[in-house]
Amino acid sequence: MAESTRTSRTLLLVDDEPNIINALKRTLRRDGYSIFTANGAEEALDLLIDHKIALIISDQRMPKMSGVEFLRKVKELYPKTVRVVLSGFTDLESVTSAINEGAIYRFMTKPWDDELLRKNVREAFEYHEMEQENQRLTRELQHSNDLLARLNQSLEQQVMQKTREIVRNIKMLEISQEILEHLPVAILGLDEQHMIAASNLLADTLFQRYPGECLLGLQANSVLPATLLYVLQQTKDSEAAAEFNGGSLDLGNSNTMYVWISPMGELSQSKGTIVALSPVKR
Repeated sequence: MAESTRTSRTLLLVDDEPNIINALKRTLRRDGYSIFTANGAEEALDLLIDHKIALIISDQRMPKMSGVEFLRKVKELYPKTVRVVLSGFTDLESVTSAINEGAIYRFMTKPWDDELLRKNVREAFEYHEMEQENQRLTRELQHSNDLLARLNQSLEQQVMQKTREIVRNIKMLEISQEILEHLPVAILGLDEQHMIAASNLLADTLFQRYPGECLLGLQANSVLPATLLYVLQQTKDSEAAAEFNGGSLDLGNSNTMYVWISPMGELSQSKGTIVALSPVKR
């Protein structure tokens, strides 16, 4: 046990016979306890108001209030104090019920053996300190549980908020996708390796090799006409693309389109090219 704990070992001896108190003090003083004394239950109760006592050893046979009655009262007022009654074997029956109900931690007999008394007192203090440590750990555990509960609540709120954001973004994406699909302009999105990463319905219809084909994941050079591939090659930088934008381009089969080309990355971290094509009205 740590030294700071041992210095708090305060002991109250209660007996109406001064010679008994003196004998107990002589036996126990060598163990370094802070010893208080009282000549009866009423004096002891007054002393407990002003002093924090860890262990009480009380005689059973005292005038006005017996040891058991006194220790029952102590249990109500100071439940953390360890309570020991000291009496002869003739009082054992009257003490048994108090032991059973928890009012008394231990019963020690008169006359006592000094070494056994010291051992019992030492064990009583150790019991008290173990109870104090358990209570401290319980408080710490409760504090940790409360903190964990608050963290869980905060996490749940963050998850709910993030979920609402995801749902909102999905809806916005669905709306954007539907708008893109119904635009009267063919839209293609090409990544840095010229793979088709996005296309709308009109682009699929315009460049698919067979009915129902989806362009996503295909290489541009496998589906786009050579004239459009050439323009893409010539307009890799934004300045060249700006000069070409809005120009008409013959895609073959008498299919002429206005073409707009723009590099990605202005509003996002994406790299690649956006191609928009609109039919030239004849």
